Amino acid sequence: MHESILSLGEFRADASRLLDQIRDEPSRIVLTQNGRARAVVEDYESYQRREQALVMLRLMAQGEADARAGRLTDQGHVFTALRERLQGRSSSNA
Repeated sequence: MHESILSLGEFRADASRLLDQIRDEPSRIVLTQNGRARAVVEDYESYQRREQALVMLRLMAQGEADARAGRLTDQGHVFTALRERLQGRSSSNA
């Protein structure tokens, strides 16, 4: 993914075109203010993919921590409990 660095003023002057460019060619723009990086602009789909990947990484890390700490449940028990819970919901909706 391509990354550009622009001042906030440069971005403001050409924001519409730059946003179209980001949409068409996935890239990031690092916005600077007073010579320092202040924000990143990227297309929404790239943002969503990264957020989903971070959620998966957090879940994996939590699972590994649970396994190391011995917080494990037999797969059969998990599925039995889920079936019972789902059956209870469908019975109460009837």
